[in-house]
This record gives sequence, C-alpha cells and structure tokens, in this order.
Amino acid sequence: MRCVFVQFRCHPGKTYAVADAIWDREVVSEMYSTSGEYDLIAKVYVPDDADVGHYLTERLFDVPGISRTLTTMTFKAF
Repeated sequence: MRCVFVQFRCHPGKTYAVADAIWDREVVSEMYSTSGEYDLIAKVYVPDDADVGHYLTERLFDVPGISRTLTTMTFKAF
C-alpha cells in the first residue's frame, strides 16, 4: 500500500457535507479539518497495483462540493 495525503478545498458552507461524504465512502484512514488554503486533509492508502490518479478520481474526486484538491505522494517513512 502507498500512503498519500489529499487536501480538499470545499465550496463555502459545504465542508461538513464534503467531509461526511468522503468518510462514508470508507476510502480514507484519517481525515482532519485544517486551516489555511485547504479545508480538509485525508490520509489514503492506495493499493500497490492501483494507479493513484485513477484510484482517487474514481473514489473521491466526484464528491459534490469539492472545488480543488492537492495530492501529496509519500516515499519513505523515517
């Protein structure tokens, strides 16, 4: 499994609805509300044999209320 972090910017007033919809899909292992440019951050484990872009697009990015995402790939745990 590969660990990636996905940040979500939500349309105004939609953060809680977006968070609930993401959590209900049972794809993320952790999710937090954040301050700054993005409203939410989620930790996602992508199967080794899956394409990260397709995996995230098919499972998360069609949630209504998301205006932008930022995906950060991870490489080595220290």
